[in-house]
Amino acid sequence: MFSQKTLWGSLIALVLLAGASSVAFAEMPAHSSEQTSQFQRIEQPLGLKVGVAIAGFALIGIELWWFLLYKSSES
Repeated sequence: MFSQKTLWGSLIALVLLAGASSVAFAEMPAHSSEQTSQFQRIEQPLGLKVGVAIAGFALIGIELWWFLLYKSSES
């Protein structure tokens, strides 16, 4: 169905695109005069952000492996 080379290429492209978009989003300035709503921005530690991202990518990888690469013993 899918070759392993195609799958890995797609995953790497996804990681690169997600990384590029998050860097652009992180550089957006937040002015205190614009924050007129009841919610306030809470800055999270970098380690927590990285850990959540790694856990998310691991879960996506497990799902892709399960549905695309796992061979059941019934066949």
